[in-house]
Amino acid sequence: MMRFASLGSGSEGNGLLLEVAGTKILADCGFSLGDTVARLARLNVAPDSINAILVTHEHDDHVGGAARFSRKYNIPVWLTYGTHKAAAKALAGVHAINIFDCHQRFSIGDIEIEPYTVPHDAREPSQFIFSDGARRVGLLTDAGSLTSHMQAVLSGLDALVLECNHDLDMLWGCAYPQRLKERIAGKFGHLDNQTAAELLGLIDCSRLKHLVAAHLSKQNNTAELASAALAHAMNCAPDWIGVATQQDGFDWRQLN
Repeated sequence: MMRFASLGSGSEGNGLLLEVAGTKILADCGFSLGDTVARLARLNVAPDSINAILVTHEHDDHVGGAARFSRKYNIPVWLTYGTHKAAAKALAGVHAINIFDCHQRFSIGDIEIEPYTVPHDAREPSQFIFSDGARRVGLLTDAGSLTSHMQAVLSGLDALVLECNHDLDMLWGCAYPQRLKERIAGKFGHLDNQTAAELLGLIDCSRLKHLVAAHLSKQNNTAELASAALAHAMNCAPDWIGVATQQDGFDWRQLN
């Protein structure tokens, strides 16, 4: 059995939990120590049962809580060389650092990890495919545009947690400074609803049993808009699309 859940997803903090057999991995840790422990408790997970923390990139909503959580429970941290260099201050005092190459798969316990590169305004950002050998769960957030490499690695998944950061009309009409709007909508910013939906038309979704919209902007998106965009691409009812919220993430989802 393979299962996954979210501690929370958005600009105020991110964390995706994966479990296979006796192995638990936390992808990103952007919450305070106390908040991380409380969110894990909601999922009935003891903090000292986590085997590894994977970090996608150095932005605070992804790495901000990793050091304290790692030091408190003696959990190793895995990240790219570029992310390690960019997040050196945030990860001060963490001794169990492991560097991975985005072009090479590796395993932690019972979980195989396939990292892949994405276009985002960070030093060496990555996202992940997680597998138990038979089923594959994909994570894609914090990417400003689509690449052929992303399409290749995301084809044939059993589950996908997919960034739907903003609705373009809401973004361009909001009170953000123009420069910030351009960064978010740019090639190294964040995926909007329609681009996320476009991805689904470019990859093999025939095995997809779970699709969850993630990293939604509180100011420039709604769960209804994100769900509608993905549902249209999948030709399914909007209520089949899951939504990861900032406050609650989402509860365990299982692949048998």
